[in-house]
Amino acid sequence: MASYYVTLSYWDLALASVLVLIDAGLSLIFGLKIHRNLLIAAIRMSVQLTLIGLVLTALLSLVSPLWTGLAVLAMILFAGQEVMQRQDRRLSGWWSFGLGTGCMIMASVLVTAFALLTAIRPSPWYDPRYAIPLLGMILGNCMTGIALGLNTLTTSLMLRRSSVEAQLMLGATRWDAAAPVTRGALMPTINSMSATGLVSLPGMMTGQILSGVPPVEAVKYQILVMFLIAGGTGFGAVAAVLGGVYRLTDARHRLRLDRLTAAQPI
Repeated sequence: MASYYVTLSYWDLALASVLVLIDAGLSLIFGLKIHRNLLIAAIRMSVQLTLIGLVLTALLSLVSPLWTGLAVLAMILFAGQEVMQRQDRRLSGWWSFGLGTGCMIMASVLVTAFALLTAIRPSPWYDPRYAIPLLGMILGNCMTGIALGLNTLTTSLMLRRSSVEAQLMLGATRWDAAAPVTRGALMPTINSMSATGLVSLPGMMTGQILSGVPPVEAVKYQILVMFLIAGGTGFGAVAAVLGGVYRLTDARHRLRLDRLTAAQPI
């Protein structure tokens, strides 16, 4: 199969952006009050992707472990900030930023390194053409899984405080009392894998097919990426939830919701 891709013009992008403007118009007509956030998100997305395109162009020309590592660090720090911002009730102190960021470092970096050294094997192994996009896909899903897991944990503990404390008083350990929340942290990843291929065609696979890669080869890459995402997201989410349970209880297995900040304004 010939390898080619369709070049997009700025006019093509401007035409596609009309769909976002239509959504903003519907928000105004029906009084949904989301048009401002929608337009800001669209502009922010466009600027961020343009900047990352320029950065990747420079990184691909350098192929330097130092610059690749700095790019990875910046991505993780921004993701850690996003995890913190998505919490309705945050952990107090440095835990608010440190727990999610630390879990993302463990999960996404380890899984990305595993894929680069085993399945993909570029030369050199830190080649940003492979390392940065792969990390981005794994990190984005880790970020969502960790943010959802921590938010579910804190919200559930607030809503089910009496039930959890009753279990603790009856002799259950803090890990047993929080087990349903820990299981819930993995459900989004399981649901995503179940729907992939039947309900949705993932972005990476679609992009490869549009660029001329044979569909069977694109499917192989997508299956690999889904396994990596599942492993990284599951590892990161469970680690974050267990870390949250550790922080919100003490050595005597008492619930410590005083270690949460006040609810964040919507």
